[in-house]
Amino acid sequence: MTSPDSGVPRLVIAAPSSGSGKTTVATGLMAALTGRGLAVSPHKVGPDYIDPGYHALATGRVGRNLDAYLCGAELVAPLFLHGARGCDIAVVEGVMGLYDGAAGEGELASTAQVAKLLRAPVVLVVDASSQSRSVAALVHGFVSWDPEVRIGGVILNKVASDRHEGLLREAVDSVGVPVLGVLRRAARVETPSRHLGLVPVAERGAEAVEAVAAMAAQVTDGCDLEALVALARGAGALPCAAWDPGEALVSSPPPPLPVPSPGAAAPGPPLSVLDGPRPQTPDGLKRVAVAGGAAFTFSYAEHTELLTAAGAEVVTFDPLRDEELPEGTAGLVIGGGFPEVYASELSANEGLRKSVAELALSGAPVAAECAGLLYLCRELDGLPMCGVLDASARMSERLTLGYRDAVAVSDSALAGAGTRMRGHEFHRTVVEPGAGAAPAWGMRAPVRRVEGFVERGVHASYLHTHWAAEPGVARRFVERCRTS
Repeated sequence: MTSPDSGVPRLVIAAPSSGSGKTTVATGLMAALTGRGLAVSPHKVGPDYIDPGYHALATGRVGRNLDAYLCGAELVAPLFLHGARGCDIAVVEGVMGLYDGAAGEGELASTAQVAKLLRAPVVLVVDASSQSRSVAALVHGFVSWDPEVRIGGVILNKVASDRHEGLLREAVDSVGVPVLGVLRRAARVETPSRHLGLVPVAERGAEAVEAVAAMAAQVTDGCDLEALVALARGAGALPCAAWDPGEALVSSPPPPLPVPSPGAAAPGPPLSVLDGPRPQTPDGLKRVAVAGGAAFTFSYAEHTELLTAAGAEVVTFDPLRDEELPEGTAGLVIGGGFPEVYASELSANEGLRKSVAELALSGAPVAAECAGLLYLCRELDGLPMCGVLDASARMSERLTLGYRDAVAVSDSALAGAGTRMRGHEFHRTVVEPGAGAAPAWGMRAPVRRVEGFVERGVHASYLHTHWAAEPGVARRFVERCRTS
């Protein structure tokens, strides 16, 4: 079965290694094609939340992730087609080096695997700053390593001079791969970084707009856009239909909500100020508030789409600016981001901290990932947070990073005990728990451990998950909004 957009023209922008210039080329190409009047669908391989923000700025469309580890290889093409509906062309930015994937898992979650699943040609971005003729050996190696990966061209980045360009072109021509672009060294397109990578778009404002415009200008000046579009049009149709959140919910019903055993304690009494019926949203929908703004920029678009399909009215709020949760909030989702950067501002917003605590203590469902976990703690780096969890968080020098296989070890508003999901950890903080809460997840690697908190309606964890892999969690969450 195919969908109307199954043959959308598409390119994968890859590189031999991180730092070669993938984000500059991919974002610049997206913006350049958008500037020519094309509807461009932006995608990113892997769990990265930051690059899709730049992609969205370049195209005016939501940046979407394609992750074969988190979602399964079978969902990569359907999720791609879902994001590319109605578009003229799609640009997919790779992750790390072309053939780098999940540690110890072969090609799983690599750019190469995604390119094969999408039947898409690859454009290899090569940092040529410290080589000339050797670039031929590098390109030849990448072209010949996996015959199923079609490398349709090369873009040479950080080229020093006309003479340098001539040497590089002659070398690549000997391999039989066309040079589709040459980019000179340009400080104006560099994007600032800090402890977890690039600084997100939401924090840079007009500066980010200028950076994306500079990327577009560089790609327009240095690349053969017509040849790139022609290469993209050579991608054939995909033999699948686009993912649909409503259909996904029907095909993946959630396990039933846990029923307390006789004599068991309730999930926590509601606060007196919240006794009585909760305000209803129009048409009987339950309102789910989703944290946004500069401090909470990490989220997958499919989560909101699944919540909406499950019957929620999704409302975004900014914990840096809004002094209380949206009226009628029946459930709360707080994703990832950088609360450590905004700890002072978050702490100073006492009204919202109190509002979040009251909602959580009432037993309403709250799903918090990574930054959301830190925000629910008593304190972060000594500054008061929401105090929902008896835990203290602080910055650490140690980076925790990697894919995880997880199983829910406690029934929660998000998942029933025994639910298996794959996730990703990415943080430089440590949470020191107190007593009372049950763990959220059990994991086997890199060491056996339990992680996270389940208490009343709260499910809080460092683990980032992609709900498209287990759509039932969204339906379960919305059902809990109706019953809590």
